[in-house]
Amino acid sequence: QVQLVESGGGLVQAGGSLRLSCAASGRTFSRYAMGWFRQAPGKEREFVAAINWSGGSTYYATSVKGRFTISRDNAKNTVYLQMNSLQPEDTAVHYCAAERSFSGGLPRERYEYYYWGQGTQVTVSS
Repeated sequence: QVQLVESGGGLVQAGGSLRLSCAASGRTFSRYAMGWFRQAPGKEREFVAAINWSGGSTYYATSVKGRFTISRDNAKNTVYLQMNSLQPEDTAVHYCAAERSFSGGLPRERYEYYYWGQGTQVTVSS
């Protein structure tokens, strides 16, 4: 049974930083791409960032490019999202996700991910 557990969310002022972590268990973590998504109240869940199985390739939504960095530590079965220059529009529940089977690529759509964490709240005050 694959489990993903996010942590690191919280309340921060605009311009501040947070680092989210997602600890994975239940299968060989290093074989699969991972992603971060977020969902604000009343909005659809949207893609934030993805990282391939090795960590050698990443992809970002336009809204976070240059401010957020996704990374992974396969020895620790953990994926991270470093968020800098946070703005009120970044306020959302942030979810990590894992693809179901090896693709070798950078999944960017919700349907390409099968396993999801419970989410962690990020709130940015102005």
